[in-house]
Amino acid sequence: MLTLNELVDELYDKEYFGFKESAVDYTMKIVDFIEARIDNPNIKLSKNKYKKYGRKYLKYKANQRTTWYIFFDDKDGKFLVNYIINNHSHTFSELL
Repeated sequence: MLTLNELVDELYDKEYFGFKESAVDYTMKIVDFIEARIDNPNIKLSKNKYKKYGRKYLKYKANQRTTWYIFFDDKDGKFLVNYIINNHSHTFSELL
């Protein structure tokens, strides 16, 4: 599992982006999406087999080819993002 800083490094190192600043901007768009929507009362509940990642999740479509799934838990108005994965990840198939 990667931290957000490690995600930036991986996106740049694997040449998904030619400039590190572009990888930072892309990652910050994910963070902005989470911050804008995580306290929405209509959040999706995770199915039982996915609850190990978090009881709730958000789906962020970054572009036509990439969708991010953000799993989290909340308590007393505080949120803990447990797991973020995209549809290109080798572990994504276990979510299907």
